[in-house]
Amino acid sequence: MLIDFVPDKSLYPFESRWFDSSAGRVHYIDEGAGPPLLFCHGAPAWSFLYRHIVKDLRDRYRCIAVDYPGFGLSERPEGFGYTIPEHTAVLGELIDHLRLDGFVLMGQDWGGPIGLGASAARADRVRGIVLGNTSFWPTEALANRAFSVIMGSRPMQRRILEQNFLVERVLLAELGRKLSAAEADHYRAVQPTAEARRGLAATPKEIRAARPLLDRLARDVPVLLGDKPALLVWGMRDMVFRPNACIPRMRAAFTDLDVVELPHARHFIQEHAPEAIAAAIAKRFP
Repeated sequence: MLIDFVPDKSLYPFESRWFDSSAGRVHYIDEGAGPPLLFCHGAPAWSFLYRHIVKDLRDRYRCIAVDYPGFGLSERPEGFGYTIPEHTAVLGELIDHLRLDGFVLMGQDWGGPIGLGASAARADRVRGIVLGNTSFWPTEALANRAFSVIMGSRPMQRRILEQNFLVERVLLAELGRKLSAAEADHYRAVQPTAEARRGLAATPKEIRAARPLLDRLARDVPVLLGDKPALLVWGMRDMVFRPNACIPRMRAAFTDLDVVELPHARHFIQEHAPEAIAAAIAKRFP
């Protein structure tokens, strides 16, 4: 299943590109020239989330932003499980296909573990790491585990599939007046039907189901990527990835880490503070 939606060029002024992964057809953008930056989104977003940052940085960097299968304009493949390990494998295939070398990864939300998993397997090709409001270890927070259980329940799965709950009541509920009506519709339009939303429905359950991958990342990231130049850009008002719980663990994992606090930003930092994020990346990785 492919998504029949063409983004508005005034909002998303990028050329759509396609990669035939082993799982299905993957959509991505590849803008500008220079040192490569690889942007990885979380749920329930897509590469549209990075549009402001890409526009700010593409005059100095090669900016690549991907949509995982089940998200954005990418295919909804038959037989795909939409698990975090599967997304990680597809991202790794794209990195290899594009022959990225000396790249800087940025991951937020599920884009953290997905991007770090693909990057740890290619650590010799990684220049640096940018993380924002994410984690790469199993959650011990009761609230996060409860969210996974509740969202994985049959009634909530039905609401995710039939009412687009994660877009309407999570992403758009947070961003509210930050987005124009047209911008909000770009988040809705890439998840148009219950069938299209199966990838969304899988992500809350992965908070618990992906524990083996997260256990491995908790061990591997400090060893394989911990000495890379790293940057945290953190929304300090995020109630999911709370700064006091996450930032100290990030400091322990990376030996060369800069931290930029975004005092008014909540979870979807790319919408709340894109200019500050772009400036921090340009300063850290000139």
